[in-house]
Amino acid sequence: QVQLVESGGGLVQAGGSLRLSCAASGRTFSTYTMTWFHQAPGKEREFVAGVSWPGVRTSYGDSVQGRFTISRDNAKNTVYLQMNNLKPEDTAVYYCAARKLAGVSRLFRDYDYWGQGTQVTVSS
Repeated sequence: QVQLVESGGGLVQAGGSLRLSCAASGRTFSTYTMTWFHQAPGKEREFVAGVSWPGVRTSYGDSVQGRFTISRDNAKNTVYLQMNNLKPEDTAVYYCAARKLAGVSRLFRDYDYWGQGTQVTVSS
């Protein structure tokens, strides 16, 4: 199995930027589909971004399109989420998620491995 550990969350003003990291363990990391989801209070986990293996294809949720960028560094077993022009609506716990199946799914139930989450709070 793979273990995922997120970092990089925090408090930022609207319009600012954060870079989240997800460090993964496991021999098969490079072949996993890697994604970010977020969850605000009272809402279901929502797809934010995903990257396929070998990392050429990326997908984004509608609310973050054009502002966030997902990338992966297989040599470091790490996936990143660069978050620019943050909005208060982005406030949520951000989770890294992975699955062995190829291709990005936007359904959180399709993912087998999850990190503990990192809080992102955007003030207005």
